[in-house]
Amino acid sequence: MQITEKDFNTGYHLITIENESGFHLSVTDLGARIVSLGRDKKLVLGFDSADDYLEQDPFIGASIGRTAGRIENGRFTLAGKDYQVSIDPATGHSLHGGKPGFETKKWTYTIENGENEASVIFTTNSPDGEHGFPGNLEIEVRHTLTQENVWRVTTKGISDQTTLFNPTNHVYFNLIGDITQSIDEHKLWLNSSAFASLRPDTIPTGEITNSAGTAFDFQTEKPMADVFTSDFEQKNQCNGLDHPFFLNESNLQKPAAKLTSPDGKIELTVSTDSSSVVIFTANFGEDGPTMRGEKLAHHGGITFETQIAPGAEQYPEFGSITLPANETFETITEYKITLKEADEHGN
Repeated sequence: MQITEKDFNTGYHLITIENESGFHLSVTDLGARIVSLGRDKKLVLGFDSADDYLEQDPFIGASIGRTAGRIENGRFTLAGKDYQVSIDPATGHSLHGGKPGFETKKWTYTIENGENEASVIFTTNSPDGEHGFPGNLEIEVRHTLTQENVWRVTTKGISDQTTLFNPTNHVYFNLIGDITQSIDEHKLWLNSSAFASLRPDTIPTGEITNSAGTAFDFQTEKPMADVFTSDFEQKNQCNGLDHPFFLNESNLQKPAAKLTSPDGKIELTVSTDSSSVVIFTANFGEDGPTMRGEKLAHHGGITFETQIAPGAEQYPEFGSITLPANETFETITEYKITLKEADEHGN
């Protein structure tokens, strides 16, 4: 495995792992984020420098925490004590654990290189009381690339006090490699039969909704255009998807999702031990950022944010995001890219 490091501006670094087939993963210590993935095409959204992330959208590709998603009014009760954490003034709710969060921290990193895979291991800490959350929390995010074109994200956390912890990675995929084109003709399959319904302010209602027969039923693969052109109320609220889907299986041996490029030549398979995945379809309209000199199209990307469903602090049936004191949390998600055209030629 070949590894290179270079300056990413403003004191940050870009680390690239390339396997024997020329497939690469680039990550940075700004937010322990993914910047680029692919071989001939860049298959995830990203910017050319740390400055671009900080100025335009610090969440894209970043490690997110302490708690991914929204907490209503920034309030929760833990071990009988009420907490008020920082909120986004625009909505009145906590978003992704508060700003600045994991996404703008400068993480420490080390590199491990092996014959079959290589990793960049990022570490940081969130001090007791940061944004109102209890406990000194130590976090490790390991980005790994294998010879089989698997990008693996392993996230660990340990706190000296009982706290909330629900991390994710905010990657956006566009398998065309052209962010000026929407993902309308990408085809999606999900190992999920239910999703969390949202209020108009994107806070979960607490209802676990059966997806069968709705526009959000991906148990049979279908193009994203079928969703975007539907008149489904939940789609209309967000002008796309911004929803937690509850997975039928939380198992790295069983696919959670599959996304296929319009020409069928590139397939992404997501596997995770998390209980849900938040699907967001870059519903930015005309307000999308300019990335690598090109304007992001409306619906120009799709996320697979594996985590416990946001709202779990209110609704126990969603799962638990409570991390007991001095216990280690760990979660793993794998994103496997299959280049079918290359495979046909024996590469």
